[in-house]
Amino acid sequence: MEGEQIVKSALLKSSKKTVAIWGATSSLLLLVTILPAASALEIAPPSMVELDSAKSAAIVEPAPSATSLIYEDDLAVTASGAIFSSDLALVSAVSRQVELARTPIGARKVAKAIVLNEYGFSEREFSCLNSLWNKESHWNYKARNSSSGAHGIAQAFPASKMNSVSTDWRTNPVTQIRWGLRYISLRYETPCKALAKHNRSNTY
Repeated sequence: MEGEQIVKSALLKSSKKTVAIWGATSSLLLLVTILPAASALEIAPPSMVELDSAKSAAIVEPAPSATSLIYEDDLAVTASGAIFSSDLALVSAVSRQVELARTPIGARKVAKAIVLNEYGFSEREFSCLNSLWNKESHWNYKARNSSSGAHGIAQAFPASKMNSVSTDWRTNPVTQIRWGLRYISLRYETPCKALAKHNRSNTY
């Protein structure tokens, strides 16, 4: 009986070891199965794809055809021609303005346009300017005061002051008008204030 008890005890221990071994083996198999799946749930770093910039450029930018080169040349010629034409138009407009201002009536028209459009003065201010320069020169760009040397439509004294606008003041009435308006705006602010000064002292 004692021998049977020993055998049974040995068999029981052996079976327990077998169960323990199988349990450990199952656990290992479970870990091996779970770990890859768990790692797959982690956020993978973004893939980096390197491109050959030279090859990409070659694909995106095909070589220009002869037709496109001719078209670009035509555009360049057209653009330069347009700029040249606009320059000619500007020179022509300035020349016409100068010729118009060589007469008293034309000088008034040119001055009025500058007063209203460039200085933003009112019609009343031009009326004051008209009265002021009527007294000074009757809008004659060749007018010269023999005693003082004052010259031109605005009677600049000394006449060389008009060099601040342009050196052609002797022959260009528009230069005289622009200098006179600049002088008035800087010293008196408006033509009416300059006229008021002239009415008080016969000069401005």
